[in-house]
Amino acid sequence: MRHARFALLALLFLTALTGSLSAMAFSSDSSSQHLAPNHFPLKFKRHDFRAYCYNTIGCEVIYANYNFTRLRSGNVISPPPASADYRDKWGFASYGGIPNFPPPALVRWKSLDGASHAAEVDIGAIFKDELILYRVPNDEIRAGIFPGPGPAADPSIFLEVNNRTISVFTKTLIPTKTEQEPGNKNSYYRADLIPVWNKTY
Repeated sequence: MRHARFALLALLFLTALTGSLSAMAFSSDSSSQHLAPNHFPLKFKRHDFRAYCYNTIGCEVIYANYNFTRLRSGNVISPPPASADYRDKWGFASYGGIPNFPPPALVRWKSLDGASHAAEVDIGAIFKDELILYRVPNDEIRAGIFPGPGPAADPSIFLEVNNRTISVFTKTLIPTKTEQEPGNKNSYYRADLIPVWNKTY
């Protein structure tokens, strides 16, 4: 139920966001002067999370008291990524509203050579400054967005297990003042996937 609730919230937000940003793009400067300025540096107090397993046997990731890979445990083999640009196809994390920060993520798996591994990945230590990471210039971020009123402003954090390597990424929806794809009225945002940590075991 939690997955479905936050997936629905994200869908509703994106639908509303793209429409409202398209409308605001054609408004005059004076009509948007009432928007509060964003608070820089951008920070977060809650986050969303998702785990992916590739090239593993019996991969298990437990975080915030939830098993994100319950269908991958036992001797289930997780295949390699479907394409070289597989991360471009990641959406947003579907398990949302996690207060900063639970205990470290517990990861147990076997690499393709059959070796067993166990690790604790301290998400709180990786994001100890609680900074939202993004690649949009501050003066290009639409005013009045951060701090946000709800889950739409929470960053997604991804944990990937691939054979012997664990990697952590983050992605946040950043509304922009201009189209990111010229001619596309629904492209007033960026959502860059940013690598933040990795370790090979």
